[in-house]
Amino acid sequence: MKRIDFENGTVTGNILGAALPMLAAQLLNLLYNIVDRVYIARIPHVGTAALGAVGICFPLIMIITAFANLFGGGGAPLFSIYRGKKEEKTAVRIMNTSFSMICVSAVLLMIGGFLFAHPVLILFGASKDAMLYAYPYMMIYLIGTLPSMIAVGMNPFINAQGYSLIGMSSVAVGAAANLILDPVFIFILRLGVRGAAIATVLSQTISAIFVYFFLSRRAELKVRILRKGEIGACIGYARNIVSLGMAGFIMQLTNSLVSICCNHVLSVTGGDIYISVMTIISSVRQLVETPISAINEGTSPILSYNYGARRPGRVRKAMVVLAVMILLYTAVMWGSIIVIPEVLIRIFSSDKMLLKDAVPALRQYFAAFIFMDLQYMGQTVFKSLNKKKQAIFFSILRKVVIVVPLTYFMPYALHMGTDGVFLAEPVSNVIGGSICFITMLCTVLPELKRMEARK
Repeated sequence: MKRIDFENGTVTGNILGAALPMLAAQLLNLLYNIVDRVYIARIPHVGTAALGAVGICFPLIMIITAFANLFGGGGAPLFSIYRGKKEEKTAVRIMNTSFSMICVSAVLLMIGGFLFAHPVLILFGASKDAMLYAYPYMMIYLIGTLPSMIAVGMNPFINAQGYSLIGMSSVAVGAAANLILDPVFIFILRLGVRGAAIATVLSQTISAIFVYFFLSRRAELKVRILRKGEIGACIGYARNIVSLGMAGFIMQLTNSLVSICCNHVLSVTGGDIYISVMTIISSVRQLVETPISAINEGTSPILSYNYGARRPGRVRKAMVVLAVMILLYTAVMWGSIIVIPEVLIRIFSSDKMLLKDAVPALRQYFAAFIFMDLQYMGQTVFKSLNKKKQAIFFSILRKVVIVVPLTYFMPYALHMGTDGVFLAEPVSNVIGGSICFITMLCTVLPELKRMEARK
């Protein structure tokens, strides 16, 4: 099996070798949710209402994904750092600890979801009409909590070992299954929203089986559940995993919080139609952000490995390549959003009334899209270099300290209505993204210079 040589390969080649398969994987991964939305929006007579209702489920789905990334996204950089140090036994213990934490948390989240999904959805802004679609979708989705978290949380360990094509394939098989199963369950079997949820669960299960089989049987460093006698010795690793993964965890939790706040304010200022608009905007955001995420995740193991191996020059070069690739891509996509928003919106809905409201909302939401790159780049470097406190702080700053207050202040205090909700995001991108990136430059670059001087 072809692997990326983190030790000897060029930095640019390593990043492209990791990022391109990851990009393909993440584009395919979008199919899990986006294909659902595309098909749901086209259910006769109820498509727009059903789309908005499923959008109300997003915060709960994001919470599940957040826990998967807490343990997977926190464990994989540590795993790579110790591989760079040639301490492979420690690296394996970290991977096994992450896997065990994913499995336990998945069971607990599923049980909690079954018990509290109904009141939580009401709290998130679901009206009586929306609940007809949101509740059954969520209850079925919860059945797939464990496979979903294994597929998302353990895939980074495949990429961290250099098997980027395998990591891509694990997502591809699930996405292909979802693409086929969605129309079967939604339209042929006439299960509607329930059919979309069933197709997603089955697809995630296929992907999870692929990931687990490879990591337990074929990978160089193999995964397993921690034995009872090993738990005590791995508590320290668990703390480090949670500490490092907390930044991404908080970022996704705060994304969930922002989504809840947006849906709540939009339901008051614009009604259910604007929740459908926000669902489409969130879908477009996922679509255009996927390559950025792939570049970040593809760069992360290169940063972590070379930092652990004490190669500051290669770390610095990886940072430059990361910045150039992200900024070039964003410039193209930003222009597309401003010039042809209708094309992106029509991917998810052909409803003319929805299109009329969604076009100006999309332009407002993405008004400062390029500043979001600064947040992403800063967060990626902090996480990859094990800068836990900085990563956590800036996750909280942009979403909790800036976006959430603005989501209420601009619509109500400034009397901007729904416009205020959509403009809160670009304002936070400018402020939070700039502060995060500048802080990263001012702290990481001097450290790399000191590391170089000691060699």
